[in-house]
Amino acid sequence: MNTSADLLDRLLDPVGRALSPEAARRLVALRADEDAQASIDALADRANDGLLTPDERAQYESLVATANVIAVLQAKARMVLLDTPAA
Repeated sequence: MNTSADLLDRLLDPVGRALSPEAARRLVALRADEDAQASIDALADRANDGLLTPDERAQYESLVATANVIAVLQAKARMVLLDTPAA
Protein backbone atom coordinates (compact mmCIF):
# COMPACT_ATOMS: atom_id res chain seq x y z
CA MET A 1 0.00 0.00 0.00
CA ASN A 2 1.31 3.44 -0.92
CA THR A 3 1.12 6.14 1.72
CA SER A 4 0.61 9.78 0.84
CA ALA A 5 4.29 10.36 1.60
CA ASP A 6 5.30 7.56 -0.78
CA LEU A 7 3.14 8.97 -3.55
CA LEU A 8 4.44 12.49 -3.00
CA ASP A 9 8.00 11.20 -3.12
CA ARG A 10 7.35 9.39 -6.40
CA LEU A 11 5.52 12.36 -7.93
CA LEU A 12 8.44 14.66 -7.16
CA ASP A 13 11.16 12.27 -8.39
CA PRO A 14 11.37 13.92 -11.83
CA VAL A 15 11.85 17.31 -10.19
CA GLY A 16 14.66 15.96 -8.04
CA ARG A 17 16.39 14.42 -11.04
CA ALA A 18 16.16 17.74 -12.92
CA LEU A 19 17.84 19.83 -10.22
CA SER A 20 21.19 21.36 -11.01
CA PRO A 21 23.65 21.56 -8.13
CA GLU A 22 23.05 25.32 -7.84
CA ALA A 23 19.27 24.89 -7.78
CA ALA A 24 19.69 22.12 -5.20
CA ARG A 25 21.78 24.39 -2.96
CA ARG A 26 19.18 27.14 -3.17
CA LEU A 27 16.36 24.72 -2.43
CA VAL A 28 18.17 23.29 0.61
CA ALA A 29 18.65 26.85 1.91
CA LEU A 30 14.98 27.78 1.43
CA ARG A 31 13.34 29.03 4.63
CA ALA A 32 10.18 30.96 5.40
CA ASP A 33 10.78 34.64 6.01
CA GLU A 34 10.33 35.98 9.54
CA ASP A 35 6.74 37.20 9.04
CA ALA A 36 5.62 33.99 7.34
CA GLN A 37 7.21 31.87 10.07
CA ALA A 38 5.52 33.95 12.77
CA SER A 39 2.14 33.40 11.10
CA ILE A 40 2.77 29.66 10.81
CA ASP A 41 3.85 29.49 14.45
CA ALA A 42 0.75 31.38 15.59
CA LEU A 43 -1.51 29.01 13.66
CA ALA A 44 0.37 26.01 15.07
CA ASP A 45 -0.09 27.30 18.61
CA ARG A 46 -3.81 27.84 18.03
CA ALA A 47 -4.06 24.36 16.48
CA ASN A 48 -2.35 22.79 19.48
CA ASP A 49 -4.76 24.62 21.78
CA GLY A 50 -7.77 23.53 19.69
CA LEU A 51 -8.70 27.13 18.91
CA LEU A 52 -8.57 27.28 15.10
CA THR A 53 -11.57 28.61 13.23
CA PRO A 54 -12.60 26.60 10.17
CA ASP A 55 -10.84 29.12 7.90
CA GLU A 56 -7.69 29.00 10.02
CA ARG A 57 -7.76 25.20 10.01
CA ALA A 58 -7.97 25.17 6.20
CA GLN A 59 -5.10 27.66 5.98
CA TYR A 60 -2.99 25.68 8.48
CA GLU A 61 -3.61 22.36 6.71
CA SER A 62 -2.60 23.98 3.42
CA LEU A 63 0.60 25.30 4.99
CA VAL A 64 1.42 21.88 6.46
CA ALA A 65 0.88 20.25 3.06
CA THR A 66 3.09 22.87 1.42
CA ALA A 67 5.79 22.32 4.05
CA ASN A 68 5.66 18.59 3.31
CA VAL A 69 6.22 19.19 -0.39
CA ILE A 70 9.12 21.53 0.36
CA ALA A 71 10.64 18.98 2.76
CA VAL A 72 10.52 16.23 0.11
CA LEU A 73 12.07 18.56 -2.46
CA GLN A 74 14.79 19.55 -0.01
CA ALA A 75 15.57 15.88 0.67
CA LYS A 76 15.88 15.29 -3.06
CA ALA A 77 18.11 18.37 -3.35
CA ARG A 78 20.38 17.01 -0.62
CA MET A 79 20.72 13.78 -2.59
CA VAL A 80 21.74 15.78 -5.66
CA LEU A 81 24.40 17.55 -3.61
CA LEU A 82 25.70 14.26 -2.20
CA ASP A 83 26.14 13.00 -5.76
CA THR A 84 27.85 16.21 -6.91
CA PRO A 85 31.66 16.29 -6.79
CA ALA A 86 33.08 19.15 -4.71
CA ALA A 87 34.22 22.08 -6.80
